[in-house]
Amino acid sequence: MATGSRRAIIEAIDLTKRYADGTLALDALNLAVPAGEIYCLLGAIGAGKTTAIDLFVGFVRPTSGRARIAGIDVQRRPREARRRLAYLMGGAALHGNLTALQNLDLFARLAGRAAGDEECAMALREVGLPERAFGQRVRSFDPGARQKLALAAAMIKRAPALLLDEPLAGLDPQAAAEMVETLQMLRDRGRAILLATYDLFHAKQLADTVGILKEGRKVLSCSRDELRYQDLEALYLDYMRGGLEGGRRTAS
Repeated sequence: MATGSRRAIIEAIDLTKRYADGTLALDALNLAVPAGEIYCLLGAIGAGKTTAIDLFVGFVRPTSGRARIAGIDVQRRPREARRRLAYLMGGAALHGNLTALQNLDLFARLAGRAAGDEECAMALREVGLPERAFGQRVRSFDPGARQKLALAAAMIKRAPALLLDEPLAGLDPQAAAEMVETLQMLRDRGRAILLATYDLFHAKQLADTVGILKEGRKVLSCSRDELRYQDLEALYLDYMRGGLEGGRRTAS
């Protein structure tokens, strides 16, 4: 968890989800993401990453524990919490018959604010969308352009917390590199970012903290400084193969 006096913008306290069929999707997750940091939840498909994001967004209710956004309990005050977060998943739903600018205007209005054409255009520039695409209908966009637009739609809300579920999935190397640069820019501007991914390379490239999930449980947590002296791929594979009983490092 984040240390010192820095206030957590995204926070899980013993966050647990067990479904009606008995499946334990998330087991007592603890994490804290302050402003200006990226926390990567790293794990295989089915590890509990999406469940964690869904609990923060309020798509599902926790069995026990708490999810907080900017100090607001998501379950007790869901509308207030949602106003302080923006959410992006891989393959985000956009309006294909609208242009990129029209999509941003719509998403801003849904967030309860009016964004002018210049603000919308600036957001599209910041995510690397070419100017010629601003007035094009989104149904003509390739996956990389769609994901850039989806990130711009999340940015236009101006929320302090940004939650991302596999935002780099399906992107070609250039589009992925541009997405990484945008996320680093948002971190530098003070956003708290929680990113769920199975992508080891980008997790190490982006994260200030990496938390490895296995079968719903966080089994390891490493800071950026610790990762300088660790082989993240070797650590990850050891845990996925069931090794390191007791762990090389206590999960925080």
